Amino acid sequence: MATIDFGGVSETVIMRSEFPVQKAQEVLKDETVAIIGYGVQGPAQALNMKDNGIKVIIGQAKEFQKDWDRAVEDGWVPGETLFDIAEATSRGTIIQILVSDGAQRLIWSTVKENLNKGDALYFSHGFSITYAQQTGIVAPDDVDVVMVAPKGSGTSVRRNFLSGAGINSSFAVAQDATGRAEERCIAIGIAVGSGYLFPTTFQNEVFSDLTGERGILMGALAGVMEAQYECLRKNGHSPSEAFNETVEELTQSLIRLVDENGMDWMFSNCSATAQRGALDWKGPFRDAVAPVFEKLYDRVQSGEECERVLESTGQANYQASLNAELKEMRDSEMWQTGAAVRALRPDEPAHEVSATTKGVSGRMGDN
Repeated sequence: MATIDFGGVSETVIMRSEFPVQKAQEVLKDETVAIIGYGVQGPAQALNMKDNGIKVIIGQAKEFQKDWDRAVEDGWVPGETLFDIAEATSRGTIIQILVSDGAQRLIWSTVKENLNKGDALYFSHGFSITYAQQTGIVAPDDVDVVMVAPKGSGTSVRRNFLSGAGINSSFAVAQDATGRAEERCIAIGIAVGSGYLFPTTFQNEVFSDLTGERGILMGALAGVMEAQYECLRKNGHSPSEAFNETVEELTQSLIRLVDENGMDWMFSNCSATAQRGALDWKGPFRDAVAPVFEKLYDRVQSGEECERVLESTGQANYQASLNAELKEMRDSEMWQTGAAVRALRPDEPAHEVSATTKGVSGRMGDN
């Protein structure tokens, strides 16, 4: 493992250069990876491993016709590489449970009774194992229990793999029954397309993940955007102006600079007026939301957020209810405006611009 300095704290990271895909292929040469669930993460991880020369089969409940049909469209053959969940589990040696957190407890009895001694039980989220008291998912003592959690959606995992970039992932071993759990875990992590892997625990992964999703990655982001948009509209700004100053400039310009070289780089490449105001207001916003984040983390840690997920997703009408909530968001003035703004973007495809081109290299923070 490489030792990397993260802001003054040393952490170990596994790089593709030290654990290349050829090594992963050697570790997994006698394994059959059974992907259980062809929904969000399943297609990306399955196809990436298949492209990397790993033997992969799919376990998908046929009553979820859309997912079954997608698997067939992607080239998985019923009776050869596409099976029901019980059959795929019994055929596999590494069982990757990639159905939703709520669905995992519903299929657990089927998975458990078809596990064999020495199998590896694989998750891409620490939810079911960490909250075992609520989910009822407790692995038998004679199987490995591992996790690789890609830091991105299934779409991102597949796109990054095809581009050659890879995606960063965390990994953890909760139970080592075979003495090979970590080796198998890392090999799978590389095979699914991880650019690098950093160690964690099931508990730390789920606590940070749930906080991030409810916080700045999704919930807080959407909430703060709505608050600013509504403030601008109430003060007489047009929908297009409010949206451009709230969302479009962020997604099309500023966040790309942060991704490129950090927050200070983005600040350095904005006007003096923007810099001064942003630096002055960063603190008040941080102080305003800090108590909300503490409350959120407490709910994640206590299991209240887990209960909320299991209760809501367990309702018979959950999908219809979810669709209604998303439709309300989509049909709001703000996001209808967003659709209109996006439609105005030029049709010409973007192309790479060299960093050495005059006017695009940016300026350093001390200039």
